[in-house]
Amino acid sequence: MRPSISSQIMIKTLLYILVFNATISNAVGQSSFYNRLADSTLTLTKHIVYYDPTYFKLNYPNGDVPQHKGVCTDVVIRAYRKIGIDLQKEVHEGMKLNFSKYPKNWGLFKPDKNIDHRRVPNLMTFFTRHGTKKQLQPTQRIIYRATLYAGILVDRLHI
Repeated sequence: MRPSISSQIMIKTLLYILVFNATISNAVGQSSFYNRLADSTLTLTKHIVYYDPTYFKLNYPNGDVPQHKGVCTDVVIRAYRKIGIDLQKEVHEGMKLNFSKYPKNWGLFKPDKNIDHRRVPNLMTFFTRHGTKKQLQPTQRIIYRATLYAGILVDRLHI
């Protein structure tokens, strides 16, 4: 069953909310990475994605839920994947090595490569452990703690 037109508009609007117009300059050594991440994020705003938090059995590595489905973290995962970084693999490997450092919100006793990278608290932990939790800058991952929402801040509205 397809969501209503108003739901489709809301979903598309939520994707556009991920794209903020910011004027903060990137650090010189990271500008190429940030530009590529911004470009990959902006291309994703052209896709229609229906909110679907369903647990899917995924291929590993580079597994993904169906392209027309997903949650906020799937947009972040897809943006990184477009520039050659597989967050499914990175988060899973990180959790295998340091499972005790990750949230225990789901009652698991070991990592699950199908879902761990799709959970905001796990991404928060992953990015913090890898030193990428900083002041907001364009193309930085944004994680809203109050609602546990993830997105990417970019410095422009168009590629």
